[in-house]
Amino acid sequence: MNIDITNQNLYLLLPSKAMQVARIYQEQHGGSALDALRLFYRSEVYKQLEREETKLWHYGPVALYEMLME
Repeated sequence: MNIDITNQNLYLLLPSKAMQVARIYQEQHGGSALDALRLFYRSEVYKQLEREETKLWHYGPVALYEMLME
């Protein structure tokens, strides 16, 4: 089964990606999981991740975390 990722279904991938990036952030910097999630959701990286045409949804959590830290 091959399912295309579009702007209409991309939202299904985002919570898992956000959780994984937040977990890495929390491990590296401490603080609460909620604070780490808030930081990521408010970031420019997340804004770009929400846009299907950027194809950032292809990236793994480590790459997204590194982008967040830049």
